[in-house]
Amino acid sequence: MKIKQEVSIIWFRRDLRLDDNTALIKACSSGFPVLPIFIFDKNILDKLAKPNELRVQFIHQTLSALNHRLRQMDTAIRIFYSSPIEAFQTLVSEYDIKSVFANHDHDPYAIQRDQTLLEMLKGRGISFHTYKDHVIFEKLEVCKDDGNPYTVFTPYSRKWKVRYNESNLGSVDFKLNNSLFVKWEGADMPSLASMGFHQQDWQFPPPEAPMDIIKQYSQNRDFPSLRGTSRLGVHLRFGTISIRQLAAIACQNNETFLNELIWRDFYHMILANFPAIGKNLSFKKEYDGIQWRNDEADFERWFTGNTGYPIVDAGMRELAQTGFMHNRVRMITASFLTKHLLIDWRWGESWFASKLLDYDLAANNGGWQWAAGSGCDAAPYFRVFNPTLQAEKFDKKGEYIRHWVPEIGELSYPPPMVIHEFARKRCLETYAKYLKKD
Repeated sequence: MKIKQEVSIIWFRRDLRLDDNTALIKACSSGFPVLPIFIFDKNILDKLAKPNELRVQFIHQTLSALNHRLRQMDTAIRIFYSSPIEAFQTLVSEYDIKSVFANHDHDPYAIQRDQTLLEMLKGRGISFHTYKDHVIFEKLEVCKDDGNPYTVFTPYSRKWKVRYNESNLGSVDFKLNNSLFVKWEGADMPSLASMGFHQQDWQFPPPEAPMDIIKQYSQNRDFPSLRGTSRLGVHLRFGTISIRQLAAIACQNNETFLNELIWRDFYHMILANFPAIGKNLSFKKEYDGIQWRNDEADFERWFTGNTGYPIVDAGMRELAQTGFMHNRVRMITASFLTKHLLIDWRWGESWFASKLLDYDLAANNGGWQWAAGSGCDAAPYFRVFNPTLQAEKFDKKGEYIRHWVPEIGELSYPPPMVIHEFARKRCLETYAKYLKKD
């Protein structure tokens, strides 16, 4: 009978990097050779819009780059295309697994997945350890004096900064070497085609913090025609950049940029402490009583970028063609759908979830509920963005709009599908009718 090799496993999930990775450092300190793994989870991938799914391509390219580095240490990431349970059943049959290490993931599916796996591993005498890694503070690490979670951003951010300044949360400079890993050359990675996806000619933004942009972030972030935002969202989502390293850079260079990272922590804290929002429920329960119009033809004009409001249409076309939308324009398009068209925020949240390269449940849900007025610390329902004024303020020369809506001013471009003043009045009357309080 062949003696199985004793190993520890590092399971990469939303932390696709070798530097400053908490679970990887813990695994490498376990005393056993480390086997890195990644699972293209069929439970997730089979629900995606195949074959054109750039997020899977991004993960695929990132894993290739990581394996290039790991092969220099005589190892590689063992990559599966299966369910997590099936992958671990295979691993258990091949290795004497002592421990599994991974970083936290608080999405509803991930919580259920990890609990199922924990029980399966426990039954085989294998420990399963998870760690905080994709945020600076999580759960109730920053909370009110009475121990309850914050639901308003400003006091949360003040205490966050106090905690951060008191804590030693810098990145860890841990040196990887050949002796830490299971020695193997690595089998071929499943191809995109074998998983039902097409390889597309696409250039993803680099995972480096653009210092010139971060330093000028306060002045330029609201203007979509400028390269004024970091474009690091996809890297934060999949952990190809360390949030600890990025927060340290933000602290030294731009407080407004730091506040955006704190908003990210805030929304993840809200999801962890109020998990119902991950199940399509409004944070403010009374908002679930609103009777939305939910006109499918209006929704199609919105997501195809044919509303007759150029700033809205530009944003929706940018999203469709690039998987990205400028932050200011995300607020404008979300407000338009929920307030002007009275379409359920969940429809918009789901559409963004299917298109955004940087889709993150906590942040996407938080942003949409903020726009609809149903979320924590949300814009009040009577705040209705005027898309025409927003365009005049943030795209004064029309450069962003002309780039994405070149037919503006021509007969082929439609008139506004709804007049702002009418839409605002209808919105206020509808919200007031169904809300008991605000």
